[in-house]
Amino acid sequence: MALANAWRKRWLALGGTALLALAAGAAGWYVGGRPGTPAKPVVVLGDAARGTQGMVWVPGGVFRMGSDHKLAQPNERPAHAVRVKGFWMDQTHVTNDQFAEFVRQSGYVTTAERKPDWETVRVQLPPGVPRPPDDVLVPGAMVFVGTRRPVRLDDYAQWWRYVPGADWRHPQGPGSSIEGKGDHPVVQVSHEDALAYARWAGKRLPTEAEWEFAARGGLEQATYVWGNELMPEGQRLANYWDTRDTPFPVVKPVIDPKAGGAAGTMPAKTFPANGYGLYDMTGNAWQWVADWYRADFFALQARTAGKTVPDNPTGPVDSFDPDDPGVPMNAPRKVIRGGSFLCNQDYCLSYRPSARRGSDPHSPMSHVGFRLVKDVDGG
Repeated sequence: MALANAWRKRWLALGGTALLALAAGAAGWYVGGRPGTPAKPVVVLGDAARGTQGMVWVPGGVFRMGSDHKLAQPNERPAHAVRVKGFWMDQTHVTNDQFAEFVRQSGYVTTAERKPDWETVRVQLPPGVPRPPDDVLVPGAMVFVGTRRPVRLDDYAQWWRYVPGADWRHPQGPGSSIEGKGDHPVVQVSHEDALAYARWAGKRLPTEAEWEFAARGGLEQATYVWGNELMPEGQRLANYWDTRDTPFPVVKPVIDPKAGGAAGTMPAKTFPANGYGLYDMTGNAWQWVADWYRADFFALQARTAGKTVPDNPTGPVDSFDPDDPGVPMNAPRKVIRGGSFLCNQDYCLSYRPSARRGSDPHSPMSHVGFRLVKDVDGG
């Protein structure tokens, strides 16, 4: 049992219409201007005939990716020009109801529902960590459990636990449920799970550049997806942790993984859409994208591009994350974007369109979901 606990702790240390679309692209394309200047894009809804129902057209164009704002972390810097072509994007996260239909039709079993593959776990651990006994390698996922009182925010193992039996149907553990939450983002899905759903749906995950272009909704270098003020006219515009009510990560009562939790997602479309008609591009649940994560990728991309604007970049070929203690810097990481219900002004601050992190692609978490895109000529 001591070995099992030690291994778990180390693991924790490691979330005619085509013409209309073109016209919308011309109307919504925006490059210059002062930060936060509205581009007033035209919202173009998809339809069932093209397989784009529930999606909106994102026109593409040149934009400044990343940020040099005072809130920007080093991995978001520098702001640099990037070009993306137009694409369709899901208006919301993939929801529990949508994912349930995929599972019903395909019989798919998610990562959290399978026994962990030691090889995918081993690469996230320091060299030489021995394989744990089989009774530790049980299906489950990472769950936010909170704390009883304020704590230092330099050790997230205090508020995260690996919970056996946690999965997309039971996001906080065996005693929890998604009943009545069909319109919430599906969470506890790995990058592999998102790719499996995408293949079934005939779509794909967005690239990091596509995601950020879409999230900005036509606002050039705005701090938030709705503008430069966190709460315009006192209005909260995303699902994030409001530290005015409760300090992070205090949950009263402490979230019991066996009984479900108090903190979590909200229904899709709770808050207003951005300029392209996309909901919850920040807050609610982090979103997987296609790219591998390098903390230094924006700096590398800006430097290597020189005077040439990168065209539809697809990210680096490997991972590099020096900021996760106890995890090898080259351990596999995929980019997650948008922040979640846990982000707040004291910790994370990732409910901004430029914020980015890397996450273990084989580790589902209770605050990570996804949405998909589709090219004009298919997935």
